[in-house]
Amino acid sequence: MFSHVHLGANDVEKSRQFYDAIMGVLGAEPGSYDAERNRYFWSHNGTLLIVGEPLDGKEATAGNGMTIGFTVESEEMGHKWYETACANGGTGIEEPPSVRTKMVGDLFLAYVRDPDGNKLCALKVMG
Repeated sequence: MFSHVHLGANDVEKSRQFYDAIMGVLGAEPGSYDAERNRYFWSHNGTLLIVGEPLDGKEATAGNGMTIGFTVESEEMGHKWYETACANGGTGIEEPPSVRTKMVGDLFLAYVRDPDGNKLCALKVMG
């Protein structure tokens, strides 16, 4: 459904390390650097994640109420994604990673905040 997501970062290299790690768990190659705009691109399964300095030159801030979701292939991959995120500057938030029953069915969910406070989620639709 989405072509890309662009997230602002205040420390682009710290964010690159974080996203190289979690995107690697999903099977993506390390980010490609755009020196002109000080940002990185990750391409995976036909979509792009872009992380870099805000183009308006102001400080990057996390979107209130915004969550970026990443599809994982299994609970095991979701746990590895979460642990990798926490080991690379992310912070675990909400409930521990687990399968939860929601109105759309059973979902594996794992939530973290990246180094700039953006809320991320690993998700696997169960069954």
